Amino acid sequence: MVRNMSNIEDREQKKYAPIGVFDSGVGGLTVAREIMRQMPHEKIVYFGDTARVPYGSKSKETVTKFSRQIVRFLQTQNVKAIVVACNTASAVALDEIEQEIDIPMIGVVKPGAKVAARTTRNGKIGVIGTESTIGSQVYSHYIKEIHPDAEVIGKACPLFVPLVEEGLLQDPVTDEIATRYLSELIDIDIDTLILGCTHYPLIRSTVGRIIGDKVTLVNPAYETAIELRNLLEQENLLNDREPRLGENQYSFYVSDAADRFKRFANAILKYGILSAKNVNIEEY
Repeated sequence: MVRNMSNIEDREQKKYAPIGVFDSGVGGLTVAREIMRQMPHEKIVYFGDTARVPYGSKSKETVTKFSRQIVRFLQTQNVKAIVVACNTASAVALDEIEQEIDIPMIGVVKPGAKVAARTTRNGKIGVIGTESTIGSQVYSHYIKEIHPDAEVIGKACPLFVPLVEEGLLQDPVTDEIATRYLSELIDIDIDTLILGCTHYPLIRSTVGRIIGDKVTLVNPAYETAIELRNLLEQENLLNDREPRLGENQYSFYVSDAADRFKRFANAILKYGILSAKNVNIEEY
């Protein structure tokens, strides 16, 4: 009986532990932003691998190694769940790593794929992402599980990540690159487009303007936050307590250039980030 009471108390305390969120850089802030909106009581520990961005051009083995190091770091922060807020890592590393730990993990691929499969009208779904994400065909796999007749057309857009990381969100260069990337998807007459990298919602207006208003844009960041909330509710881990006065609700860590990350994050999140700390992630 004492043991059972202890388990109940441990479970109750775990509700108030933070959610771990990680990405190759700043793109995962779009996921963190949606979690903040959908679950305002939750604490977040965010890690951006700014020293090793981008992940999209790296091998499966390298991305898995990096992801495993970050997960180990987040475990030292006593997180109750981990969100892989990176499409590349979700596509090539998530299935392997979630077998190794006893913390619930969720990626950004499945939630976006589900919505796209249910949204399309003509069955033609476009996916833009990094080379690794598109090469893995993971979106096609999940979409066809729900919509077997769907035609999934992937387009790698490797320059989008560095453009976003450089803060060129509204810039003629970004417009020009986006026009080149998206032209073949326009010709194919897709009616749904998945923003298959968490950096891409930051240039959503540019993509939407070029692709046209007849195409529905799917933002996996939003869908992931909804799925995370459902997961936490099922596991009885949803934080129902308002943050205490002066409590540090959000913590941010990076592998390089903390000051630059902080400036960018403040522009994206609007939550007044007090600090971002450098971590030597190679130690994990």
